[in-house]
Amino acid sequence: MKLNKKNYPLSDLEITAMAAEGKAIAKHDGMVIFIPFGAPGDVADIQILKQKKSFAEGKITRLIKASDKRVEPRCIHFGTCGGCKWQHVNYASQLAFKADQAMQDMQRIAKVDVEEYLPILGSEETYNYRNKLEFTFSNKAWEEYFDKENPGRIAALGFHKPGMFDKVLDISECHLAPNMANEIRIAVKEYAIEANLDFFDLRQQTGWLRNLMLRNTMNGEWMVVMIVSENRTEDIENLFNALITKFEAVKSWCYAINSKQNDTWSDLPVITYSGSDYLTENFEGLKFKIRPQSFFQTNAKQAINLYRIAREFAGLTGTENVYDLYTGTGSIALFVAKYCKQIVGIEYVETAIKDAKENAIENNITNVTFYAGDMKHVLNNELIEKHGRPNVIITDPPRDGMHPDVVAKIIEMAPEKVVYVSCNTATQARDIAILGELYKVTKIQTVDMFPHTHHVESVALLTKK
Repeated sequence: MKLNKKNYPLSDLEITAMAAEGKAIAKHDGMVIFIPFGAPGDVADIQILKQKKSFAEGKITRLIKASDKRVEPRCIHFGTCGGCKWQHVNYASQLAFKADQAMQDMQRIAKVDVEEYLPILGSEETYNYRNKLEFTFSNKAWEEYFDKENPGRIAALGFHKPGMFDKVLDISECHLAPNMANEIRIAVKEYAIEANLDFFDLRQQTGWLRNLMLRNTMNGEWMVVMIVSENRTEDIENLFNALITKFEAVKSWCYAINSKQNDTWSDLPVITYSGSDYLTENFEGLKFKIRPQSFFQTNAKQAINLYRIAREFAGLTGTENVYDLYTGTGSIALFVAKYCKQIVGIEYVETAIKDAKENAIENNITNVTFYAGDMKHVLNNELIEKHGRPNVIITDPPRDGMHPDVVAKIIEMAPEKVVYVSCNTATQARDIAILGELYKVTKIQTVDMFPHTHHVESVALLTKK
């Protein structure tokens, strides 16, 4: 039977595997079918929603037999929010799927031998681990929660529906961050409704309240950032004053004015209404300033483990010249600085480098030098001549991986070791395939930074052949 149209029902299919983007896989007449919220071992009726030449997409309409890997999701928004697509799978199975995906990418894309795959490092906390969440205000909650008798009057403060810029799911609970995040979010929403503050209309681009960002540190300090469309001083003062007395753990109360037609505000000035303009996180005695727009790993406890693995793979003895590519706010560079002779960090985002330099001063670290600019241009012969060729390169690029020019420059510099930290095992494998002409892959360890999602970090040690 061929799948030749949409909305085609298929009965009694067994789900056999997990796919790269977190969906489950079933097969029918040689056709691969991607299914969200399934688990290997499920037997279910499937409705086909979309079909291409080589695959189809469907959804479970009836679960006939539940996999032994299934558990009851904790969150009432599971399946609707889109944020934690694997809550229905037990954590041991999540880890196994992630480790297997990293191995498959290395075998299928890089096509190089790996001397040792170390066991995946799971997260000590599988809930309440995120230190940053951003919510969106909307004057019209997503349709599923519409009051049809009073359309447009249900205020929402929650998450965008996946792929829908104007659809916001009103959240009553989220288990990703500590519960204080729920308490603050609920208090903000209740005050806004009581004070008759207008929630933003994402289509009409009207309204005042746009976004709410919450950050916290491992020692329990919090930051609240309100994003509003215009500077209504009295409303800002009344809002913050109503909340400050309720939440002593909040050490930073900030806001930004965003009058643009999109929600991005990282390029806007942030005003501190009360308290400090930053939080401080502590990693092995190192202090890192975290401002509203700073990039910082969202699972701080697991980030320490990730950095330790990178440092261990680098095998520093105190004599090495290290380059830290895509250094961000310099967290890895500063984490390893005392174990090497000197370290050079390069990052595209200028504000991140500003934070890196301040963090170096804060921690009295003097053997680091940071540069801001496009990696493929900054990593040039002039810089190498000034600082010397690296003995070790640590690279932690964004999801797209490294630019081909950067990969070529690494081969030209030919350090003894490359420690490749990645949040995308597919692009990591792609880059390693090119580096394979000069390097062998000594070992790889995956690290789960984001339980209940399909995302995984991978650390690979490449040594010169």
